[in-house]
Amino acid sequence: MTLWYLIFQRLASDHTLEKVVTDALAGGANALRRGLSQKLRSTATVSFSNARQRLPLAFLVESVALQARRVLALNPHTLWKGLIVCLLDGSTVRLRPYGDIPRRFPPNGNQARSTPYWCLMRVVVGFCARSGTALACARGSFWRSEQWLACRLMLRRTLGPCLYVGDRNFGVFRIVQTARAVGSQVLVRLTDTRARRLRARPLRPGQYSVLWSPTAHDQLQPGCSRDPVPGRLLIVSVRRPGYRSQTLYLFTSLIDAAAYPMEELVELYGLRWHIELNLRYLKTQMRLVQLECKSAEMAQKEWLAGLMAYNLIRAAMLGAALRRQISPLLLSFSLSRRHLEPWLALVGSGVERNRDWRRLLDLIGRALLPRRRKPRPPEPRAQRHLRQPYPPLIGSRKKASQQLKHAQKCSHKN
Repeated sequence: MTLWYLIFQRLASDHTLEKVVTDALAGGANALRRGLSQKLRSTATVSFSNARQRLPLAFLVESVALQARRVLALNPHTLWKGLIVCLLDGSTVRLRPYGDIPRRFPPNGNQARSTPYWCLMRVVVGFCARSGTALACARGSFWRSEQWLACRLMLRRTLGPCLYVGDRNFGVFRIVQTARAVGSQVLVRLTDTRARRLRARPLRPGQYSVLWSPTAHDQLQPGCSRDPVPGRLLIVSVRRPGYRSQTLYLFTSLIDAAAYPMEELVELYGLRWHIELNLRYLKTQMRLVQLECKSAEMAQKEWLAGLMAYNLIRAAMLGAALRRQISPLLLSFSLSRRHLEPWLALVGSGVERNRDWRRLLDLIGRALLPRRRKPRPPEPRAQRHLRQPYPPLIGSRKKASQQLKHAQKCSHKN
């Protein structure tokens, strides 16, 4: 019950504990056990708050992994040549400095002299390229690099053989070294400098067999072999109407050019863009851009519950796509979530679930993304800010409150 309502908090538009208690009293708990809502008496939120804190963090980590495997099993098109295509990327989550959060996730410094207020939790998530499902996640402080977290994610070995796809941030020897240690493959983009070092010759479009050896500047993964990694360097010039042409330098540990053609690998790397959208859905639709938690462990639980809520929507989208025999990436995530939310409200009401579930899948199956005939014009990465009636708070709120009390005492004396 605690796990479900942690997920429910992220799915509902109202993420408060009061919403959870209200839904449980209104009949939502009956979906978990018949007559459970009628046994609830108190309207206080303290019991659910304590239950969330008692729930072990390791339990949520295993729940995310189990859910990911179940969703992958639903899709007959999950594997590409026997491999799970896993897209890697990272982001940050904003936290307030409550409890042990500043010690576990310290704030990032800036050039200002004042102490920064917001604490940051860095996350790296692996998404399925076929369905958008969140497969695994690693969390750490802002001082941990995304490469370090990605290696930690791979070393858990919860998914089996994977093809890890990453941008230039993950095109380092440490990622390739760790993937080899866990029996997986990589397809990562390289910087121009690193590609020239690998090729040691002029870079021209084509594919070349290379041997990637670590340099003195490369950070290595402890416990993994330092031996050079054989692979292929793929150089391709990409041209799209309305955009400037660019050259991609890709490294893959799949050395068999006949079994893994260059054209298919470039097409797979093109799916990497979807991870930017997936992270945006997590932070906007699941409201995970900022978590209002009082402890570092609870912040991680909220994030993992958000991943499970996201996967629940992705599972519904996958079911709808399989019914229509289309790719789930063609469906709108936000519209699918809007269709799923009223169905969740009827789960504990005693209505016929199978009939409503089939109707829900039909609605989601019609929620297709628009096909744009023309590319969108470029927009500036800026936004207009409304003038606030109060000045910004700089420094500790506690210190500001003490200064206000002192000012009030002085005014009363005068």
